[in-house]
Amino acid sequence: MSQMRVVFMGSPEFAVPSLEALVTRAPDVRVVGVVSQPDRPAGRGRKLTPPPVKACALAHGLDITQPVKVRNGDLQRWLAEREADVAVVAAYGRILPAAVLETPRLGCVNLHASLLPRWRGASPIQRAIAAGDAASGVCLMQMDVGLDTGAVLARVETPISLDDTAATLSARLSTDAAELLLTHLPKLHAGALSATPQPDEGVTFAPLLTKADGRVPWSAAAPAVHAHVRGMTPWPGAWTTLAGAPERWKVFPPGLTARARDHGELPGTVLSVQGDTVTVATGDGVLDVGELQRPGRRRMAAGDALRGARLGATARFEDAADR
Repeated sequence: MSQMRVVFMGSPEFAVPSLEALVTRAPDVRVVGVVSQPDRPAGRGRKLTPPPVKACALAHGLDITQPVKVRNGDLQRWLAEREADVAVVAAYGRILPAAVLETPRLGCVNLHASLLPRWRGASPIQRAIAAGDAASGVCLMQMDVGLDTGAVLARVETPISLDDTAATLSARLSTDAAELLLTHLPKLHAGALSATPQPDEGVTFAPLLTKADGRVPWSAAAPAVHAHVRGMTPWPGAWTTLAGAPERWKVFPPGLTARARDHGELPGTVLSVQGDTVTVATGDGVLDVGELQRPGRRRMAAGDALRGARLGATARFEDAADR
């Protein structure tokens, strides 16, 4: 059988291991082109920076395109010129029209970081952690015009631990995605891979996160607040405000512990400051917080942050319900 001609479509770091695997570990695959998002300003200097997938493609001397628009016919023509058997999509960040999906001989397949049909959409990793899910995974799916609605070709599952953040789970799933692709892409090429339609039951959605989503919901139960902080780390970041003050304090996962405890205080109330740890009332139980960042200051031990702001057990962090 001749080499499978693959176009790879992706943008962030999550997609890099899959592209790297196709280039270096798949002798029956030839990557004939890479599609990535345009370069964007990044960092304090707002320097124009390429997406990680583009940097990987350039390092391997691959042909790359970065279309500003995907519906004007240019991307479809570019794909047709490469005579691709299949396009592999991994966190590309754009919704592809039917004309693009149908251009490769075998269509387009997507590596989606959830256990479909749970968490269709742009932020499945963060939403899974924040919702307290016990497991996540990656699905290799046949793409259609819906939002992550295509039939599933293969999947891999991984447990979500109480230490996982969006960063650690994303790194693990990106490796799993690469292995899933290496295992099943040859079967797709050989016509030996069947697709299973997604069930109608159990569908949930993971819309694109905004900074507002990071606000800590102190009125939730302690385990849910714990999960929220981890799910919003590193972006958009878990944050809160002191009652009556607009400045945002950032909350970090290290040292974070959810505990059962009766307290009789409003959610968000600081119950104690002992050493590095600040204990905060939640809607049910308490949360021990190990690291905070005051507005305009560096990240530090939570106790030091409150003492430095001359705050103690009389302070209270606002809950969304206060607004």
